[in-house]
Amino acid sequence: MNRYPLWKYIAIVVALLLGLLYTLPNFFGEDPAVQVSLQRSSTKVDTDLLGRVGSMLKAANIAYQGASVDGAGVKVRFKDTDTQLKAKDVLQGQLGDGYVVALNLLSASPGWLQSLHALPMFLGLDLRGGVHFLLQVDMKAALDKKFESYTNDIRAQLRDKKIYYTGVSRDGQRVIVRFKDAAEKDKALTVIASDFPGLSIKEESSDAELRLIGTVKPQEQKQIQDSALQQNILTLRNRVNELGVSEPIIQQQGAERVVVQLPGVQDTARAKEILGRTATLEIRLVDEEKDLESALQGAVPIGDEIVLDRNGTPTLVKKQVVLTGEVITDAAPGFDENGRAAVTISMDAKGARVIKQVSRENLHHRMAILLVEKGKPLAISVATIQDELGARFRITGMPNPREANDLALLLKAGALSAPMEIIEERTVGPSLGAENIAKGFHSTWIGFTAIAIFMVLYYQLFGIVSVVALAVNLLFLIAILSGVQATLTLPGIAAIALTLGMAIDSNVLINERIREELRNGNTPQAAIAAGYDRAWATIFDSNVTTLIAGIALFAFGSGPIKGFAVVHCLGILTSMFSAVFVSRGIVNLIYGSRRRIAKLSIGQVWKGAAAKVGKPAKA
Repeated sequence: MNRYPLWKYIAIVVALLLGLLYTLPNFFGEDPAVQVSLQRSSTKVDTDLLGRVGSMLKAANIAYQGASVDGAGVKVRFKDTDTQLKAKDVLQGQLGDGYVVALNLLSASPGWLQSLHALPMFLGLDLRGGVHFLLQVDMKAALDKKFESYTNDIRAQLRDKKIYYTGVSRDGQRVIVRFKDAAEKDKALTVIASDFPGLSIKEESSDAELRLIGTVKPQEQKQIQDSALQQNILTLRNRVNELGVSEPIIQQQGAERVVVQLPGVQDTARAKEILGRTATLEIRLVDEEKDLESALQGAVPIGDEIVLDRNGTPTLVKKQVVLTGEVITDAAPGFDENGRAAVTISMDAKGARVIKQVSRENLHHRMAILLVEKGKPLAISVATIQDELGARFRITGMPNPREANDLALLLKAGALSAPMEIIEERTVGPSLGAENIAKGFHSTWIGFTAIAIFMVLYYQLFGIVSVVALAVNLLFLIAILSGVQATLTLPGIAAIALTLGMAIDSNVLINERIREELRNGNTPQAAIAAGYDRAWATIFDSNVTTLIAGIALFAFGSGPIKGFAVVHCLGILTSMFSAVFVSRGIVNLIYGSRRRIAKLSIGQVWKGAAAKVGKPAKA
């Protein structure tokens, strides 16, 4: 009646071992570290840089706990944050501008745990420390950019349809198309109204010319602004993810603002650099008609600029941009026919149409492909157009496969749809995060201890079993959060404390049901079996209703509410397993092998009920 088959005990033991394994990394904590990477990936990070970093630290009498090198750069661990900050200043001063020296936090768990993918939970900004930014999107710039796009697209469409016009220009937030012939104007009106439904077209005429004036409809303007905000959020998320920031929070706030939280990033300047990496592609034509030597002497022609390539070779290119990175749909690293690193770029229909036309009109002329990063263009390819280009073309000349991969990642991440300005920034130091962790876990353990004392005093041995089941529940919950690499925040710690308080309810229901069966005159063995079986329906119903509420919080909440809901829902599932399955296994081990039990250690049943314990019920 009260004996588990062997497979159930094996399942409990396996679950406990896995719980211990995946909970263990959280006890090792994190080491303050400094990460050294290259400003540009034209050279490879290797053991030589590792040796240089070690020599610099030793010369400055700065002790470190360990150093390693990987694809991201050289990482050096330190005992405390003070030493970490000193090391950063020393390395930054001696390595120079060619290197990026950033503060970091690295897991201190041993390698064998990491090889099993047993990793600690991610900690949120309020626990780990990091930086918080509130960014304002420049919606006027987004609209200006869209109007510029309308101007270029209308010009291209009229050319394709062979409609003759005298000019297409942008005047503020208006697109003006000029004609001399009324018939051409009418044909253009039909084409523009059909292909650009977001524009409201008005006709104007004078003695000199006929004009079509396009303005954006209000609903289209709102869509442009919403699209700009969402594209910026997606671009920031892709860029931060590609640069390796763990569990960033990037979300919309209001109609024109974006919140960015980067846990673990202690250097505000470094965080701004991450957000400011708006590298994009620009295709421009080389001005072969002007003298480069004169331009180098300071006489740069109007409408041109001098751009350097990777080797410092200057090229005179036109400022007019043929295409930007917005039309890029994919970018993949690879190799050309000669085995050199290259990047293959795919464009959308608009980009393919423009690049085809430009390349056709400029055959045997040079075209420059520029990577614009931090406002500075770099010529990554200057080549003669030998044939028409299409929807797919290749950038060659990459110095190594890693730089080709980095360029592909940046191009895929895209450009910001509109400029953004940081209007609020806040840094949460690691010491404050550690204080929050300490307070959160102290409150959890105090609550657990209070519950344990009450259960043991009130239910005696069954109370001890309930406390063990509660501890197992906490173990399983932490293990699952670590296994799925969930982000733990202060609301998450609150959810853990709440889960402990709610989880003990299941054991209270079971213990009270066993007491009731004893009061009704059942034998102890029968009372145990009936107590667990009949309490299960109530436990299931109450937990399912609470789970529904948790799922609703997750579905409709955001930010801290979502984090609370995740921990809360997982805690409900683990509590149902531990309170029923694990606790009954322990009780079966204690009482299941006894044929006759005189009394259960479950506290005071009721006055007069003790005489019935162990005696069969009367008919």
